[in-house]
Amino acid sequence: MSETSSAPPRPSRSRSRHTSTGVFAGIRVGSIGGVEISLDYSWFIIFFLILGTFAGVVFPAHVPDVDRLGYLAMGFIGAALFFISLLIHELAHAFTAIRKGIGVEGITLFIFGGMARMERDTTSPGDEFVIAGMGPVASFALAALFYGLAAVGNLTGAPLAVTVVAEYLGFLNLILAIFNLFPGFPLDGGRLLRAILWKVTGSMRRATEIAAGAGRALGWGLIGLGLFSLLVGGGLIGGLWLIFIGWFLGHAARSSYQHVLLQEMLAPMTARQAMTAQPETVTPDLPVSELVSDYFLQRPYNSFPVTEDGIPVGLVTLSQVKAVPRDQWEGKKVAHLMTPLEDVVVVEPETSMLDVLDQMRRQEVSRVLVARDWELIGIVSATDLTRWLDRMTLAKEG
Repeated sequence: MSETSSAPPRPSRSRSRHTSTGVFAGIRVGSIGGVEISLDYSWFIIFFLILGTFAGVVFPAHVPDVDRLGYLAMGFIGAALFFISLLIHELAHAFTAIRKGIGVEGITLFIFGGMARMERDTTSPGDEFVIAGMGPVASFALAALFYGLAAVGNLTGAPLAVTVVAEYLGFLNLILAIFNLFPGFPLDGGRLLRAILWKVTGSMRRATEIAAGAGRALGWGLIGLGLFSLLVGGGLIGGLWLIFIGWFLGHAARSSYQHVLLQEMLAPMTARQAMTAQPETVTPDLPVSELVSDYFLQRPYNSFPVTEDGIPVGLVTLSQVKAVPRDQWEGKKVAHLMTPLEDVVVVEPETSMLDVLDQMRRQEVSRVLVARDWELIGIVSATDLTRWLDRMTLAKEG
């Protein structure tokens, strides 16, 4: 995009250089129906583990007299189709959410499966129930499809390698559907439980608290089963996986409930309430050495808005200064280090803090400028938000 004027862009708009969208954003590999698909780095670990298990253990036990290359081909096809099945499961959630008017940032496949990243939570228990239920429905349908292909293959005399791969994929999709229906948040079954409790109690927070408690209990149960497998059953790999999955589920359940509490506290709040008003600013022509000696070493701030003739033009942070070796400070000014305004998140003072937090998460930044037209009003940092939440928590406890 080319600039046609030397005037800075209007601060009420926000733009960013960042392309990732937060947790589990991963490596973008494409899109389906407008939904971006990404692979988290941990996905490569589980893909090759599954490939090795298929090619080295599972398929050799069911299909004799195949050379190593044949087993490797079966393993690769089986692993690829399994992850396609996971993707279809998440796409079922995503497309249902889109039909319900909820935007979807994308889908990320990672070590424990997949995650459809929705822009916001559902606003009714009915939508929650339908969106959560479509994933297991898709997995059950895939299980029926693969089992059907295996049956047809057996009847028509298809190669044993083909029917075994199809049958095993049917089994895996069946297990995936059943496991996801366990009533522990944030599994699909936990979300179904939350939807029912939400409908009964009328409180999403209370429903999430109960469903997340069930999720933590399920996590501890899986950890206990894994320890039993390790100590009594002799299943080293299976036991470790159960412990790992149980820990992840318990952690996810706790984090999900905290997220709901955070939203509840932030819902009535605006950027004006959380911001540091009339923040101290620096000019773009200020030498870096003076920025350090007169500002970062004298004030308890890690960032300063940059203004020119009272108009915001950017933001400079302590981390940007630290990235430049001290012997290179000579001749450098704030303008050489700062993030220009077009790459800074800027919001109106009346913007909901839920929206502010969402923009901070999307752009992976820890501070935003608050402005109206070309007037800088304040700055919201992660520290400001934490301080405000601490006060709110204390008020609720009192």
